[in-house]
Amino acid sequence: MMTVAPDTLHERSLGWLRYLHRKVTTPDSWERDGQPHEHWDDRTGPPMLSWHRFDLVDSSYAMALMADTTPAWREVYSEILDGLCSRHTGWWAASDWLTQFGHDPDREHYPDEYRLLVPGDHWGRYDVPGWTANGIEPYGVQMDPIAADGNLFFKGFFTLLLGIYRYVSGDDKWNRPFQMVRDGEHTFTWTHSRIAEFLANQWHERQIGCHCENVKIWPF
Repeated sequence: MMTVAPDTLHERSLGWLRYLHRKVTTPDSWERDGQPHEHWDDRTGPPMLSWHRFDLVDSSYAMALMADTTPAWREVYSEILDGLCSRHTGWWAASDWLTQFGHDPDREHYPDEYRLLVPGDHWGRYDVPGWTANGIEPYGVQMDPIAADGNLFFKGFFTLLLGIYRYVSGDDKWNRPFQMVRDGEHTFTWTHSRIAEFLANQWHERQIGCHCENVKIWPF
């Protein structure tokens, strides 16, 4: 069995690093009138995880581990993480929240594999987890994906991604004001600290928990 020194990366990790670097340095657009490159996954794990932003967040964990192993490569890791953070501010990162208004019109036609996600006596009358239901009562339409009452998974994972960037790079770039969504009047200004503070206040005010999809609170 081949062993790897504790301060080096094995070939599989190096391959993943090269792949991520190629992904973040390949030009694409996450603005509303653009399109993420096809190498950003929006297919795996439906109905909850099949959104481009999960590829961004899930790709960041390896960067944190690799940076602890080879800290001299911090510039490369930081470049990758910055590319992940930048894309997460675009319209496509929040496309589910910005397009799934009201109850799911397809909920009477869900595939049988969704039955594990829907209370049995509500089958056909219940939005599957993954349908964000922006605009349902009592909240109304909320176009800021961070300031919304729901959408916990969007802002929670984004805060984590920003934190990993800060941990690896030592740079407070994302704690300076930046714009989210950037869709005309639907442009919102945040900082890393403000997002974390907003999320902490939501948890404080809702002891039962914060919503991911509207009216759905994850027990774990």
